[in-house]
Amino acid sequence: MRFFHCTCLFLLFLAVPAGAQAPASGSAATGYTVFLRGSPVGREDVTVQVTAAGTTVVTEGRVASPSPLVIRRAEFKYGPDWSPQSFQLDATASGQSVILRTTVQNGTAATEGSQGGKPVSVTHAVNAQSLLHANGIFASYVALARRLSGIAPGGELRLYVIPQAEITVRVASVREERMQLGAAFLDVRQYELVFVNPGGDLAASLTAGVDGNLIGVSVPAQGLNVMRADLAATTARTQVFSNPGDEPVVIPAAGFNLGATLTRPSSAPPAGGRFPAVILLSGSGVDDRDGFALGIPTLGQLAGTLADAGVLTVRYDKRGYGQSGGRSESATIADHAEDARAAMRWLAQRKDVDPKRIALVGHSEGAWVALLSASRERRFAAVVAIAGPASTGAELVLEQQQHALDQMKLAPEERERRVALQKQIQTAVLTGKGWEGVPPEMRQQADTPWFQSLLAFNPSRVIRDVRQPLLFVHGELDRQVPVAHADRLADLARKESDSKSVEVVIVKGVNHLLVPAFTGEVSEYGTLTDRNVSRDVSSAINTWLTKTFAAIR
Repeated sequence: MRFFHCTCLFLLFLAVPAGAQAPASGSAATGYTVFLRGSPVGREDVTVQVTAAGTTVVTEGRVASPSPLVIRRAEFKYGPDWSPQSFQLDATASGQSVILRTTVQNGTAATEGSQGGKPVSVTHAVNAQSLLHANGIFASYVALARRLSGIAPGGELRLYVIPQAEITVRVASVREERMQLGAAFLDVRQYELVFVNPGGDLAASLTAGVDGNLIGVSVPAQGLNVMRADLAATTARTQVFSNPGDEPVVIPAAGFNLGATLTRPSSAPPAGGRFPAVILLSGSGVDDRDGFALGIPTLGQLAGTLADAGVLTVRYDKRGYGQSGGRSESATIADHAEDARAAMRWLAQRKDVDPKRIALVGHSEGAWVALLSASRERRFAAVVAIAGPASTGAELVLEQQQHALDQMKLAPEERERRVALQKQIQTAVLTGKGWEGVPPEMRQQADTPWFQSLLAFNPSRVIRDVRQPLLFVHGELDRQVPVAHADRLADLARKESDSKSVEVVIVKGVNHLLVPAFTGEVSEYGTLTDRNVSRDVSSAINTWLTKTFAAIR
């Protein structure tokens, strides 16, 4: 589950990025679609020219939300050895004109121009191989994608954020993957990156072709994705993880289809020829079927361990994402619960599935979706809630904000101002009143059906209607949804629900992503080397499901 306190994602010269790509030398412009929380909000058209004198990247485009940005022309120039030479920008950001020119000579970057009618004139010392980066302009990532080729995990590059400061980009991991386009596949490399900012580290994923051309960039903490336009269609998805028993399937939902993967056990089915089955559900901001976040395909790995335990699983792209139809911008938690019920009905009709033994396993917000689905559909046999919040969504957001503020060195009055603004925004989202004084870009980001459904969600009300056996699993080092939520949810279930079986498993040394960690803080995610779901987590789930399914007649 991502942090929910509001952030300005596209303010042009604030701390750290989002990306775009370019084709081969001298080719026509390549389009890139910008998505915010799954909804398309903009596009850039990028052209790359490679000559003996070096590489020039030119882009133009427009982003509508949350802060309007019109790029009439942006140009990045590099020497033949990728040494930075110059940057030019003619744009309008939030209605204000931005004209800038940066020249790099003898280790110094000099920027002149104007922004919003105010003059800009700054100089910074920069590394001779530093990459040029302008926040909100996704063509910045073209050079980064090409320079990443050949860099091993642990390697670093320098990046000059115009016109602020030079920072470090650290490569946390590199994986060879395949991107599925209908029935065809494209070989790609997935880079997990950490942007080391003065205000705190930011994790991002960059996808490039094996030739070094950028395909897409994802910043999970901001709900931001940029993808080459021809790959942004619902017929394309990155095959980030696969198990031996995986097969692509299509699940009919409410007026659209869900693109999904079925994982079948390699063992023979039990007596009667039917497997028990599980529907896997991911958290907020994690839209693909594998539950891929920061280099960890949580749901894909869980599907593999469940198959080893003799359980058939299905996982799917959320509506409006990947190969699934529907509209992501209007989707709420209740909508996601209905999609889980559609998956249940589809499984129940299969001849290799026991319709009496279909369970839900949800992670983070997916735990809420699982509980809501089970409260509405009694045919579900059991529910496993992993890292599920016990408070209301509104309370959780404020709890997460308090923890984030604790990591910052802020004056008391600034801390109070931020908390007051967050409370004002949440009240306005829930009531439709009180938006006065809230920056327009923050309102655009927060005033959505999904965020309203999250703030209003109250697990204590939902859990009253849950009758199925319940297992609550939580990482001891979870800092996004603190471990105390597990016992609170279990207490609610024992007191309020009609469930006859409620169990809790706390896994030591594991964070919110279900992998081994040191502190559990979000800031260390990009530095963790073990990117496998803890065996203690998967073992706890498998053991409990085996016992629970065996008791069903």
